[in-house]
Amino acid sequence: MKMKLFSSSYRQGFFFSIFHILNLGVKPFWIEVSYFMILSLLGLLALTISKPRTLPSFRPQNLDVFFTSVSAATVSSMSTVEMEVFSNAQLVFITMLMFLGGEAFTSFLRLQLMKSKLSMEKTVLQNKIETSNSIISIDSHDSSNSPRNSIHHLELGHEQEDSNLEHAIINSMEDSEAIVKLKSLRFLSYVVFGYILGVVVLGSSLVSIYVSFIPSAKQVLKEKGLNLHTFSLFTTVSTFANCGFVPTNENMMVFRKNSGLLLILIPQVLLGNTLYAPCLRLTIWFLWKITKRGEFEYIMKNSKRVGYSHIFPNLETMALATTVLGFISIQFVVFCSLEWNSEATAGLSSYEKLVGSLFEVVNTRHTGESVFDLSTLTPAILVLFAVMMYLSPYTSFLPIDSNEERLETTERMNRRKGSSLVEYVSFSHLSYLVIFTILICITERDKMKNDPLNFNVLNIVFEVISAYGTVGMSMGYSCARQLKPDVHCKDAAYGFAGKWSNMGKFILIIVMFFGRLKQYCKRGGKGWKVL
Repeated sequence: MKMKLFSSSYRQGFFFSIFHILNLGVKPFWIEVSYFMILSLLGLLALTISKPRTLPSFRPQNLDVFFTSVSAATVSSMSTVEMEVFSNAQLVFITMLMFLGGEAFTSFLRLQLMKSKLSMEKTVLQNKIETSNSIISIDSHDSSNSPRNSIHHLELGHEQEDSNLEHAIINSMEDSEAIVKLKSLRFLSYVVFGYILGVVVLGSSLVSIYVSFIPSAKQVLKEKGLNLHTFSLFTTVSTFANCGFVPTNENMMVFRKNSGLLLILIPQVLLGNTLYAPCLRLTIWFLWKITKRGEFEYIMKNSKRVGYSHIFPNLETMALATTVLGFISIQFVVFCSLEWNSEATAGLSSYEKLVGSLFEVVNTRHTGESVFDLSTLTPAILVLFAVMMYLSPYTSFLPIDSNEERLETTERMNRRKGSSLVEYVSFSHLSYLVIFTILICITERDKMKNDPLNFNVLNIVFEVISAYGTVGMSMGYSCARQLKPDVHCKDAAYGFAGKWSNMGKFILIIVMFFGRLKQYCKRGGKGWKVL
């Protein structure tokens, strides 16, 4: 019996070691880096195999195709080619990249890993407890049958019973806690998936219905040769995932007078990013009140213990929602004050200006869809937009440290001891943006000298911050601003980065990856404070 138990324990230990290497030994940072890199490469392969709409007159370069794939996978929506170049099949592939790379879906995948990890740890722990109890039982049986130890066994019997009972109670409590947490994670994963699916299905249906019944919007799709269902799904997924791609060259500027469509998209922008956590908590609270399930109550009352990075306590959730609405209100007032009678809003009615301004300021945080030409806006508005793009989605006037607060005290201390050197040597996010900007200014120095109105520092900084914030807003490029007019210059409806050199584009690709994974290095720069 002992040999059998030893063999079983050895197999369990070996299996646990393999699981520890695969699931616990690999840091989440490298898992996500691999995920987005593989997703980008698969997108490059799919977009390369499928033929663009503009063949044989024009085919994008491989670097531009990879740039688009990375931009879609990291939901950055930076563009170096016009969107109408892509065929219907390629638009479907880009939709898949945006959906799989969106924060809501990747957080759902993290939930699955957390659930499988907890389930495996619970199973291994139970097996170890059963094995340990069996060995103790065998040893106790052998000791009780020995004449020499019978008296000693009788003397210590009561003490062993109390100790075993105490361990049993502790193990039972821990096991009960693990079971409740595991069930809660399962219910939470169902809620998150249903949330994502519900928003996408409802949003794409509303967009499709609107375009079908509004002649002006329907005419746009007809002139551009876009499929109604592809456009609806593409736009909804892009908006909800906070990517910002639109399958038209002009982004949403071609729909600037379709206020109904803009009002349909505004909630999707908020539901997928800045208000995702408050809306998800509200959904769970609603389900708790209806179903009276204990799992929902556990999630509501133990949000930090659950470990899902988008569930916060009630006070922090309210502070986050208040901050988001406050930022929108400030931007809306400033934008309307400075741009009400400007060139950007010319030709719109008062109602269209109000809706268009609200749509623009809501998109500045992370989505990047635009109904106005950013190059015509006042510098004060551009600086305000740059600040909004730099902020993380869960910026709040009440400090929220979701990663650190979800760690136990011992684990947090071990983490600080092991990574203190890296934290102090590494730079802050703002320092990295300065470095990226300097590198791009070096690669584009000739163009900055010959074309200073387009290639100025503000435009480059705006582009870098937009890529870092995975927003996608861009100043664009205008041949009319050239000091030395080029007869071969042709205005193109893509981002400013489309006019950069290949090295500049490659640096911006790194910025997009860095921006998508910036939550893993937010504690850097401690040793670089200026006193």
